[in-house]
Amino acid sequence: MVTMIAAPDWLREELVTLAWCWRLARRDGVVVGLTSHDRDLVVGGTPYRAAPGMKPSALETSDSLEVETMDLEGAVSSAAIAAADLDAGRWDGAELVLMVTDWSAPEAAPIVVARGELGAVERRGAAFAAELQGVLRRLDGPACPATSPSCRAALGDRACRVDLAPLTHLRRVVAVDGRAVTLDVPVAAGRMAFGELLWIEGAACGLASPVIADDGTVLTLAEVPGLLPALPARVRLTEGCDKQLATCRARFGNAANFRGEPHLPGNDLLTRYPGG
Repeated sequence: MVTMIAAPDWLREELVTLAWCWRLARRDGVVVGLTSHDRDLVVGGTPYRAAPGMKPSALETSDSLEVETMDLEGAVSSAAIAAADLDAGRWDGAELVLMVTDWSAPEAAPIVVARGELGAVERRGAAFAAELQGVLRRLDGPACPATSPSCRAALGDRACRVDLAPLTHLRRVVAVDGRAVTLDVPVAAGRMAFGELLWIEGAACGLASPVIADDGTVLTLAEVPGLLPALPARVRLTEGCDKQLATCRARFGNAANFRGEPHLPGNDLLTRYPGG
């Protein structure tokens, strides 16, 4: 049995005082509220800045299991959505809730129209466009994991269960040369490869850089943010794992939670000659 929710009275009026509201929550915890109204609103305790240039595309809903998407377009604002943040990827994967509310009585409960995550954000001069990926998109993923000789878990996640607290270090970056960064205090050599460096102050605050190699003091990053903070800059380092069973057993003592099949024969077994 499906329960139908009646539209509120303000949507039944001849003259509708309707305003679109967007609540965006970035992966680094920053929350921004925007509204299509010409004045700022406070809805549910969250302030929504006036952004008349923000607009959603046509949105189609159905009871099917097809993935629903929607395009969102707006103007780049230095106060809310800065061009530098878009270029740095801070808005990629942000959670978005699209609502309509009565701008003459913003304390009334809004109506949620859509929710999901932002896909890749594209900047076009002084404007930007982003695709809203619906929650049903997650059904596109595999029903069960494929076998692999290496571990499929991420170090420290629910499947791995390794405590990341002793594997996390606070340091300062004192020099940057291309993709190589120099730390003020070294970490144990060989432990940072496949790990992560998170910038926690300055222009790059909140951006993570994967570590591909280290020698204790100098780390080689997969990428360096375009806007580097003034040095020295504080960073948070999380040690990495090469996802091999020998490493899981010897370094972490966590072979019981290894999520891989290192001894399962691969497709190359089919190509071997008898007795080879």
